Order: sequence, then structure tokens, then C-alpha cells
Amino acid sequence: MNVLVTGTARGIGLAVARRFLASGHSVWGVDLLSASIDHPAYTHVQGDVRTVTVRVPDLAVLVNNAGTLEEADALDVNLTGTMAFTERHLDGPALKSVLFVASASARNGAEFPRYVASKAGLVGYMKNLALSLAKRGVTVNSVSPGGVITPANEHILNDPDLYDAVKAETLLGKWATAEEVAELAYYLTAVNRSITGEDILMDNGEMLKSHFIW
Repeated sequence: MNVLVTGTARGIGLAVARRFLASGHSVWGVDLLSASIDHPAYTHVQGDVRTVTVRVPDLAVLVNNAGTLEEADALDVNLTGTMAFTERHLDGPALKSVLFVASASARNGAEFPRYVASKAGLVGYMKNLALSLAKRGVTVNSVSPGGVITPANEHILNDPDLYDAVKAETLLGKWATAEEVAELAYYLTAVNRSITGEDILMDNGEMLKSHFIW
């Protein structure tokens, strides 16, 4: 299959691209940064998802992972930019699946306001897109990770006390790896044919953890 993944220079997007390449697929990656992958089946396009144009023949899978934590740009990049990028790649008859990387924050609101709004909006857009693409048999879903071990979280990972504190907020006492998220992304797009319109939470039980008082 031909696969398009955004935000492939590092973190979750890099892991997703590598997962598809390991299974023999051809991958096109988009990122503001230069390529982190050297593979004969990988094509890198350096640019901003808000404006870049990518031509992928017979596109089968689109994974929208690129995003920013910067409040000033969060709505423009994470929501409207991702929507516009998605809509430039929906026409091909080979399309089988679209996936969005959202965030656990879309459910609990526990980060910066524009970032939270952008990710919650992305989940809503995902559901709307699932409704419109269902007649073509295209699945559309999102993954909402909690804490993930990626370069974007190095300020936490490199502070033992802070990292222990955030891990203690989860039931399983840990964060997910980017490769775990990539494995779920691969299943939802390359294997799954019956799940659509769903946001899959991957947060090590952080959302469920509560202090019950009786």
C-alpha cells in the first residue's frame, strides 16, 4: 500500500512510518524538519501541513500525526491545518483508511486551552469524516495517547522526580512508547475493516484512575 504520514521526523510519526516500512509498504512523509528515515521505500517532503502539496499515487492510508504544542499555532496547525491537508487527499479511489493522532487531553481538558480545543475539534472532525466516507468503505478513526516517550516530552523524561510524578498518575505506572502507538495506528489502518468513527484512548489508565471517597 501507499501510505502518507505527517510529522515523520521524530516521535510518533517516525514510529508509524517505520512500522509501515517494516511491513513492506511505501511511505511518503511530511515534516517541517528534514528526513530521519533512509529507506528505499520512503519519500520525504519537507513542508508545513497547512500549505504543502504531496502527490501520492493510489494513496491507501493517511495518518495525520503532525501537530504543535505551541498555543499560538495550535488551532491553526492541529485543527484547521490538518483538516485542510486531509481534504486534499480524499479523492483517490484507492483510499482505505484515515487516522488522526489526537490526545487524551481532548477528553479531560487537562492541558493548554487552545491545544485542548484543537485536539477535541480533531476528534469531532474525525467523526464527521467517518460519516461522509462510510459509503466508500473508508474507515476513519483517531488515537488519543496520554503520556508518550518522545523527544517532545524530554523536559519531563529528563527530570526523574517529575517523570515519577506523572507516571504515578497512571494505573499502570508508566507511559507508552511511540512504537506502541504506531502498532495501534497500523492495526486501525492496515488491518481493521470494521471500526470507524472511534477515538481510541491509550493512556495507561490515567483517565480511569481516581480517588474514590465513600
